[in-house]
Amino acid sequence: FQWSSPPEAIERFQSQEIWFPPPQFYEFCRLCNFSSLGELQRFSSARALEGCERWMPVMLSAPDGFIQLLPGDELYPEDPDYTGEKKISMSTDKKVEDLMKEGGIFHRIVIKNINNLAVYVNIQAKYKHINPLMMKCDNSDYNSRL
Repeated sequence: FQWSSPPEAIERFQSQEIWFPPPQFYEFCRLCNFSSLGELQRFSSARALEGCERWMPVMLSAPDGFIQLLPGDELYPEDPDYTGEKKISMSTDKKVEDLMKEGGIFHRIVIKNINNLAVYVNIQAKYKHINPLMMKCDNSDYNSRL
């Protein structure tokens, strides 16, 4: 076991020293908004009674990777499969890069491969939550619309 700050954990992930799944990558990016545990605790206490939202990522398969769509993203389905019983499968013939260049409203995790993730968010978080810092593990630049 080794203790790491969120930025250190992301750096270790990017250098392939460690691996964690996309939801944890997303949460580490959210934690990067706080410089100390005390700051996180103050934020959490102030936000605690605001409410929560249940959501499930929806996977979109592309020829060159995947995009985990999250609520608020322009491609997120109106009726997502919260239980896994519907076995909804979304796919496209477009490349990830094209989907990113064409898009305008993002709340997604782009997965090029197991060690190459990127978080893109330009929506307002609900219930006074804080959005993750947008981090990416490659040199792609989809900021033209952000």
